[in-house]
Amino acid sequence: MEQVKNVTEFILLGLTQNPDVQKLLFVVFIIMYFLTMAGNLLIIVTIASSPALGSPMYFFLSCLSFQDGAFCSNTVPKMIFDLLAEKKTISFTGCMAQLFVEHVIGGAEIILLSVMAYDRYMAICRPLHYMIKMNQHMCVFLVVLSWVGGFLHALVQILFIVWLPFCGPNIIDHFSCEVYPLLKLSCTDTQFTGPFVATNSGFMCLLSFSILITSYILILCSLKSYSSEGRRKGFSTCASHITVVVLVFVPCIFVYIRPMSIFPIDKFVAVFYKMITPMLNPLIYTLRNAEVKKAMRTLWSKSMVSCNKSCK
Repeated sequence: MEQVKNVTEFILLGLTQNPDVQKLLFVVFIIMYFLTMAGNLLIIVTIASSPALGSPMYFFLSCLSFQDGAFCSNTVPKMIFDLLAEKKTISFTGCMAQLFVEHVIGGAEIILLSVMAYDRYMAICRPLHYMIKMNQHMCVFLVVLSWVGGFLHALVQILFIVWLPFCGPNIIDHFSCEVYPLLKLSCTDTQFTGPFVATNSGFMCLLSFSILITSYILILCSLKSYSSEGRRKGFSTCASHITVVVLVFVPCIFVYIRPMSIFPIDKFVAVFYKMITPMLNPLIYTLRNAEVKKAMRTLWSKSMVSCNKSCK
């Protein structure tokens, strides 16, 4: 029997084949990527340099900003480069690495959002025990746990894909390596592999989403006993997180909680959760958070003073 040889590279079709649209998207995406990295870096620097933002909530927020920047950087730079490239290719190893890193960071972010919901639950429903339970060691442990969970999720996901034979064709109708397009290209029957892959990601989404819903149901029940001012502060604290949860989980549920198939809208959904969501997260948290805005103004003032002194 002739041995089946795997392909050595894949060809990415990208978002569009229109050269004029590609040039326009290049400009738009490079601006969006710059804003994403600048916004998330500003959040990290502001929290790290501001003693007033030393609570667990802001520690988790800085970790989320790091994950957003890393998640966006995994695929977006190549996507931007490919918009002007004549031949859009990625090696088999590079494709598997891209897929693995995406699921490590994506899984870690989903778990971290659940951790942040638990943090809000402890702060609102168990205020007397909050600083004791959510100490520095516990916060670091929970962040490490999110990365370990993301790694294990990605390891299971990649093991389903990497051993599949790919003997041609090697054209991926996407701008990055994605699970379902790869399963479609495999030259073996994937009717059993596909459901396992979907279950792996779908279970993580549903489990984390269930934890989030449970946390916020308990928070809402607890807020009933607060004064109107206390309820307002409680809702304001949670509103930003709930908005981010919706932005992250809706695409995740759309992609994985469905039959194994490919839709034309998948590429645009991918643009949303790989570019738009990481770009919006810093805006969502800063626009609705007076403490973060105050800390940013203080940081800006200190930077201007230091700049003036160095220039003299």
